[in-house]
Amino acid sequence: MDSSSIELVGSEISGVSVSDDEVRVHFERAIIIKTMTGSVEKTKWWQKGDIVFTGAQVVDPLPDAFGECEGGDVGENVYTYRDMIPLPLESRGQASCDLVIAGQTRHIVVQAETIRLEMAEVPKYIEHIRPGQ
Repeated sequence: MDSSSIELVGSEISGVSVSDDEVRVHFERAIIIKTMTGSVEKTKWWQKGDIVFTGAQVVDPLPDAFGECEGGDVGENVYTYRDMIPLPLESRGQASCDLVIAGQTRHIVVQAETIRLEMAEVPKYIEHIRPGQ
């Protein structure tokens, strides 16, 4: 596989934990799209994992509940990833997120000095994505 990314829309966020200056956004089911160079098909997978921010603070009050992500932005220095996060991701410098949870008026908003993805277990296959689907 040449590239992989987390598709935020449809991924399931199970919570946010804050410890000192570390904030973790927990994915119970992150939707991953894998693409191979030269192929018109992609594959869809799911995996547990965390977005880990250090030197971080939660900017706004967190949502009352968590669940399906409707999308949002993840910032890494000069880049803003809308509705997706590249895999792998580990960066120092300005980092942020503004994630929308279905049915919630409050977003998950974090400002930080570093960002990294920590994926757990092994990815599980969902389906092939063919052109025109």
